[in-house]
Order: sequence, then C-alpha cells, then structure tokens
Amino acid sequence: MNSQYVRREVFCRNSCHELRHFWEREIGKQTFHRESEERRLGRSALRKLREEWKQRVETKLRLRNNPDETEKQANVGQELLASLAQENAEH
Repeated sequence: MNSQYVRREVFCRNSCHELRHFWEREIGKQTFHRESEERRLGRSALRKLREEWKQRVETKLRLRNNPDETEKQANVGQELLASLAQENAEH
C-alpha cells in the first residue's frame, strides 16, 4: 500500500486543544466581521439609490421608445390631479 494513503493518527495532549481553540476563535472573528459588513451594506442607502436611478433610466427609455405611452401617462396624471383637487375641495 502506498504511504500517502495511510492515515496517520496524531496523538497530542494540550497542543491539539490549543490549536483547535485558536482556529475556532479565528473563524468566529471572521464570521463576526462578515456579518457586520453584511449588516452595514444592508443599512446603506446606496442600494436604494441605485434602484431609484435604475427605475428612472428604464422610464426614460420606455418613454423614448413609446411616445404614445407618454400621452397616456399625461392624461392619467391630469385625471389624478383633478380627483385630488376635488377631494380637497370637499374637505
């Protein structure tokens, strides 16, 4: 049998526990930093700003490609303003 396939058991006393404890701490630190970075990015306004700009660009492209839709949106906007003005007059 080839020597590279032989499993070698390592017997140690305190050093194995210390080594394991060291790596568990390092993994814990990395996990903490990764999670805190994810939370920070989640609170960031950058994602929201990107989404708003993306919607603006899509709207501009859609309106540029479909000029008829522009007229429909203008009519809907005028109707909405008229209904809001009517509601304000009633109150």
